[in-house]
Amino acid sequence: MQKIAAVPIGNIFNSPFGKTLGLADLVSIVLSNAVVFAGFILFLLILVGGIMVIAGAGSGNKEGVGKGQKAVTYAVVGFIIIFTAYWIIQIVGRMFGMNNVLTPGITPAP
Repeated sequence: MQKIAAVPIGNIFNSPFGKTLGLADLVSIVLSNAVVFAGFILFLLILVGGIMVIAGAGSGNKEGVGKGQKAVTYAVVGFIIIFTAYWIIQIVGRMFGMNNVLTPGITPAP
């Protein structure tokens, strides 16, 4: 198959595709997606904890209600910790002039 035109746009648009990503880029990708992943886990734990509370209350099982309440409490506390850590990273990055800590290899065009 003959290529009619091959234009290398990776360098022009700072595209991460086709480039080798290092450890710093991997950490940035994980950290930038941690809040989304934590939100998904929060939703699942609140859903499961709520079902446990309802099932425990319906059957008169106080242990089931307590387990459900603990699941919801731990989910909310864990999400608050991750959310706070995200904002601490943002604040420290801005204080030291690193505005793109959580955006791996992609910088805005001048």
